[in-house]
Amino acid sequence: MPVSDRGVAITIERPEPAELVAAADALAGWQQDGLPMQLHPGDLGWFGRFGAAATAAAVRTWSRDGRIVALGLLDGADLVRMTIAPDLRSDEELAARLVADLGDPAAGVLPAGSVSVEAPMDALLQDALLAAGWLADEEWTPLRRDLGAPVEVPDLRVEVVGAELIDARVEVHRGAFTRSTLTAAAWQAMAAAPLYADARCLVGFDERGTAVAGITVWSAGAGRPGLIEPMGVHRDHRRHGYGRAICAAGALELRRMGASSVVVATPSANVGGIAAYRSAGFAPFGASRDLRRPA
Repeated sequence: MPVSDRGVAITIERPEPAELVAAADALAGWQQDGLPMQLHPGDLGWFGRFGAAATAAAVRTWSRDGRIVALGLLDGADLVRMTIAPDLRSDEELAARLVADLGDPAAGVLPAGSVSVEAPMDALLQDALLAAGWLADEEWTPLRRDLGAPVEVPDLRVEVVGAELIDARVEVHRGAFTRSTLTAAAWQAMAAAPLYADARCLVGFDERGTAVAGITVWSAGAGRPGLIEPMGVHRDHRRHGYGRAICAAGALELRRMGASSVVVATPSANVGGIAAYRSAGFAPFGASRDLRRPA
């Protein structure tokens, strides 16, 4: 096991369900306006729809001297979404350890074969993976809306999801995302988890009372960026401005919670999605990409 020049080993761990809050707290402390967007505690919270045990099984933490210094979320069998403590993104030893663990199936992060990694664009890990033979792959567009100024009230009736609106939220989500497997039980599992204490799920209704759009927003604490994960408009109700309206509702909710900004990322190929966010006052900032290891 590599030992740092401080004489302290870097350890990799799979947390227990009860340790997820500590992992999310570490992530929350790393959220800063102006830094490249990567992993947010809301990503762990949204994963919570699969249950606490599955969420814990998908998380990997790297620690040094008792401090979590990097964290990965396995978003499927062949993709890990990584982030690193901002003050250690140029740490050569940590980057080398991460490259080694990401490339070794025995480390318990990624399997053999073709796999992908998301990592902060300002991290030495990006260059280290490229040097190790990984290739640039899918590009993402992060978008941000500052919440220092007032947010307009959307021209849409919006309700916070509670027990009576779970079915409406699930129906909208499944109507927005063709491959979604979200169920009422999965939503309840997510909402019952501790990480949901910093989240709000909203549904927008048209003038006939039909649920047309939904959004879930996640706070990382006052003065830090909040996250949209996910937002969608039912396929039967698109091109009416509901995406813009539900984004405004989410931004307004995060502003009430003390967030400094609201961020979201979407594949750069999703031209329509980017246009919808821009119409809601979001602006692209920076760039992001996956790195892929060929089979």
